[in-house]
Amino acid sequence: MSLTISSPADGPSTSLAPATAVVPETAPARTYQVRTFGCQMNVHDSERMSGMLEAAGYVRSEGELADVVVFNTCAVRENADNKLYGNLGMLRPVKDANPGMQIAVGGCLAQKDRETILAKAPWVDAVFGTHNVGALPALLDRARHNNEAQLEILESLDVFPSTLPTKRDSVYSGWVSISVGCNNTCTFCIVPALRGKEKDRRPGDILAEIQALVDDGAIEVTLLGQNVNSYGVEFGDRQAFSKLLRACGEIPGLERVRFTSPHPAAFTDDVIDAMAETPNVMPQLHMPLQSGSDKVLRDMRRSYRSTKFLGILDKVREKIPHAAISTDIIVGFPGETEEDFQATLDVVEQSRFATAFTFQYSKRPGTPAADLPDQLPKAVVQERFERLTALQDRIAAEENARQLGRRVEVMVTAQSGRKAGETHRLSGRARDQRLVHFSVPAGAETPRPGDLVTVTITEAAAFHLVADPSSVDEYQLRRSRAGDAWDRSQADSCGAPAPAGKAGATGVSLGMPSLPIRAR
Repeated sequence: MSLTISSPADGPSTSLAPATAVVPETAPARTYQVRTFGCQMNVHDSERMSGMLEAAGYVRSEGELADVVVFNTCAVRENADNKLYGNLGMLRPVKDANPGMQIAVGGCLAQKDRETILAKAPWVDAVFGTHNVGALPALLDRARHNNEAQLEILESLDVFPSTLPTKRDSVYSGWVSISVGCNNTCTFCIVPALRGKEKDRRPGDILAEIQALVDDGAIEVTLLGQNVNSYGVEFGDRQAFSKLLRACGEIPGLERVRFTSPHPAAFTDDVIDAMAETPNVMPQLHMPLQSGSDKVLRDMRRSYRSTKFLGILDKVREKIPHAAISTDIIVGFPGETEEDFQATLDVVEQSRFATAFTFQYSKRPGTPAADLPDQLPKAVVQERFERLTALQDRIAAEENARQLGRRVEVMVTAQSGRKAGETHRLSGRARDQRLVHFSVPAGAETPRPGDLVTVTITEAAAFHLVADPSSVDEYQLRRSRAGDAWDRSQADSCGAPAPAGKAGATGVSLGMPSLPIRAR
């Protein structure tokens, strides 16, 4: 006797017979790869894209070839277009050889260029903007089903991105967005046009996300916002950001709190006090200068002047003497004279930045500065850029030399330096965010990413510090919950945790963004 179960369209069946169960073949999960260009906000958005794809059943590709490749783009720099289309061009023959492959483009450049991307690269399957990251899986499904490219760009935020699933790149450290968008009108910046007006999350939602990260093992968070210190403008609390920093200090297990990037015009004394009085807020500040010339700052519509900027640094250093301060500087803004540029050099000399991200002005269509007269010749901009970087390199080397002999606590990262194979050193970040390469003395236990070591600085260069303990007595290891979380993550991914006691072992890179000293 047999039993046949028919489809509803066939009607009921009365045939009964023993049958052998047939297990349908399951197609392997489709793989994905997200390639990120741009700022920390883009890095965090990429974590959300990964989370959305994994929630939809995709798995991260372990090799070079993935079924889905997503480009999360940046539109701030002039070469962003070339970088994207160059990458798309290289993928075209790969896709031709693998018809089931899909390519998606999201982020700021997608928000700006829209149909242009499909016109220039018709082999792209999906284009989505900064406001609808959550649409990615559906767009890929529709493109595959309809066999045609999908374009979806929203003009305003659909849902706050932090409500979306997130695949974190690191178990020991995480990004947390407190706001998106920007209310400023800097003439060189296209971000407000692409990410919209500032929208603030409620404090309770932010703290709940931080608590969830800590519960998962993270001991460090970085608060993100286009102008992070203007947080609270949407709900009318001018001290909301300082209150948020203090509230972070009340979260057990959260050892390091950072934030980026503030705006000097909105940087108030209550924030400095909160930094100084909250033990887990790190002695590090990224304060974008952009230019030391008051005339250029006016032309940029930056609503502060060099005197105010230097005054902020003085107040920070008075309250937090060991603070390391970094900055952003643009060289060659339209109309910048040699006198204007000298003013920038003077402010840099006075500011004593630990690190500076220096950029040559990049003309971006759609920004007011693109239409300003007196655009500078490339040769002039390049020469000034080289003078600025030479000055900052000297200052950074001098400031790092002052660290010699200091005992510093370093949180170990999964990344090691380029010469780690030769030097057998591991790497991490000090509390002030300085990069430290350190060795593990013979007989001492090797830390895991997320663990903390205390060492004495023995060498200093412009862009990093070195600590080579001569004995076990000079090396102190504190195994942390974050290190335990790293071990769990390696076990979950079928990897092996780093063996204890073996000096020179290097961790597996989880793709946390590195912080370059400068962009050339």
